[in-house]
Amino acid sequence: MTHSAQYIQENFDHTKKDFLEHYPQYNQPKLDELRHTEYQRLDANQQIYLDYTGGGLYAQSQLDQHFAMLRDGVWGNPHSHNPTSQAMTDLVERARDYVLTYLNADPAEYDVVFTQNASAALKIVGEAYPFHEGGRYLAIYDNHNSVNGIREFARAKGATVNYVPTRQPDLRLRDVDMEAALSQADQNANNLFAYPAQSNFTGVKHDLEWIKRAHHHGWDVMLDAAAFMPTNHLDLSQHKPEFVSISFYKIFGYPTGIGALIAKRDALARLQKPWFAGGTITVISVQGEGWHYLIDGHAAFEDGTVNYLSIPAIENGLRYIESVGIDTIQDRVMALTGWLIENMMALTHDNGQTFVKIHGPENTVDRGGTIAFHLDDPQGKRLHYRNVELLANEAHISLRTGCFCNPGSGEIAYEVTTAEMQTVFSEANDKLTFDGMFKLFSETYAKYPSSIRVSVGIASNFEDVYALMRFLTGLLNRPAAEINAPTIEAHTTPDTA
Repeated sequence: MTHSAQYIQENFDHTKKDFLEHYPQYNQPKLDELRHTEYQRLDANQQIYLDYTGGGLYAQSQLDQHFAMLRDGVWGNPHSHNPTSQAMTDLVERARDYVLTYLNADPAEYDVVFTQNASAALKIVGEAYPFHEGGRYLAIYDNHNSVNGIREFARAKGATVNYVPTRQPDLRLRDVDMEAALSQADQNANNLFAYPAQSNFTGVKHDLEWIKRAHHHGWDVMLDAAAFMPTNHLDLSQHKPEFVSISFYKIFGYPTGIGALIAKRDALARLQKPWFAGGTITVISVQGEGWHYLIDGHAAFEDGTVNYLSIPAIENGLRYIESVGIDTIQDRVMALTGWLIENMMALTHDNGQTFVKIHGPENTVDRGGTIAFHLDDPQGKRLHYRNVELLANEAHISLRTGCFCNPGSGEIAYEVTTAEMQTVFSEANDKLTFDGMFKLFSETYAKYPSSIRVSVGIASNFEDVYALMRFLTGLLNRPAAEINAPTIEAHTTPDTA
């Protein structure tokens, strides 16, 4: 075992003291108090939660406040004007208004469409955006699959689809590549550029100034803010994309099943919704098959009845985050991230072989608290991601493995070529699963396109990241054959975060 690994294993007090000296921004007494009050269940259940990019954790006070509303009130379906329905409508609209307040968005300029999640918000834009021949859809390699999926709508309507690649070693975009791609737009056509404010794979923060640059070249902009907003403030008075997608559970844990499309009102009016549903129209005739009128604004896109009993919890959650302070959260997250990166990269086997390979930035510059990596044994052989996850489970550590629904970043990280992808897809005898693809790549090309991901958030503390480092040091010097046997059977459970 290396000196640094042994030090971590045996010297918690000295390690934490050294950490605090190097990362004084970690010292946030409010967050220490919240860990023992709002998130006490973590320690009570001995859980090390390191999957905040997959989902945030809710505070106890959020539940108390929301359940008190449910207990004390009588709430009806808001699609009516009776007393209980009107009372519910008032709470839903108050939550809608507060989302705009939180984002510093002018309500005369922006509207909020409540959706099931960020993916549903992206689908609204994809299916209703007026793509056509001569228009373009531009995405980047570092996108969630819900953004990638918009390309199917674009192609079906004859638009050109292009991607901007990320580049090694930090998996960032290059300005020269972005400028070349953005300059291809026909300013007389409908063009949509979609990208994430922060990568859910590497934690890279992509430049929000690209919004203005895209507008200059004639693009509408779809900004995926799902991974960005848990530790950053998005100010829509400064950065003004046409569309923004978010999932509230990523920010504050509860409720799940509600996201939002925040859209400029003029951009929302330009969408061409291909169908209608209950609550989205003013008038319809069954006898006159083509006769119907969509409601203006957000109501035209909120199909059926919204999740009205849960929506008021959104305001509770946003107010809670404001009470803690997004800068306070970010300071702690980046302190923990910096320490993790520094110490993970310092781990080597006794023979000098590198143990941890981080995909993305190896520092805290323009990145968030998400770290993707893989592990190699002393002979450079890959530790199977599923088996590492099983061992982490035994240590009560919640991390995530796979490609995180971001195949573009995975392909660049593992240097997978287009020709190799074509071969694997053509040789698959049945519907290809992720584990099946991993097996084909490992056997055919000796490439292992799957990562381990840890992410820290509002309730994370030093003890959590120290526990992860102890877990990793426990895998040092062990051969892959020992850890990888028995190999996990392939399964088809999707990795969606």
